[in-house]
Amino acid sequence: MKTSIIFMSTHGCTENAVNELAAKLSGEVSIHHLKQDKKPDFSRADRVIIGGSIHAGQIQRRVRSFCESHSDELCGKEIGLFICCMHEGEDARQQLKNAFPEKLHQVAKYEAIFGGEFNFEKMGFLEKLVVKKVAKVDRSVKKVDHEAIDKFAKRMEKTIAP
Repeated sequence: MKTSIIFMSTHGCTENAVNELAAKLSGEVSIHHLKQDKKPDFSRADRVIIGGSIHAGQIQRRVRSFCESHSDELCGKEIGLFICCMHEGEDARQQLKNAFPEKLHQVAKYEAIFGGEFNFEKMGFLEKLVVKKVAKVDRSVKKVDHEAIDKFAKRMEKTIAP
């Protein structure tokens, strides 16, 4: 099984989650950060996992654009979708729903929310200001859900009988 993980990470939380996920998957795994690899080749992959982080309620533009421009090709693959965000419950589920085109949600084998973090050391002045005002947080906070990453990997590894 060949897997391509295509993602975008702003401050490193999503990248760390991707590395953790990749270590749990069998077969050949290629990792494509859309910041460096703007046109990842996933044509040889059997499985494609797509993810990104939520900022101000939205996934990164590059993730959304990638999904929209490749939706037909992606629908022919085994798909997994995830986000990293600081919300929980219904708010997080709504952010996951809004992050990807409906067409991909319909064919996804599994979807997950990996938690997230506010990393003040990597944020700029304006980002810190927004986080302080909106999230009422004034220092770095890490809420990565390692169990969700593990569960996602296990679900993606399961074979679905035709």
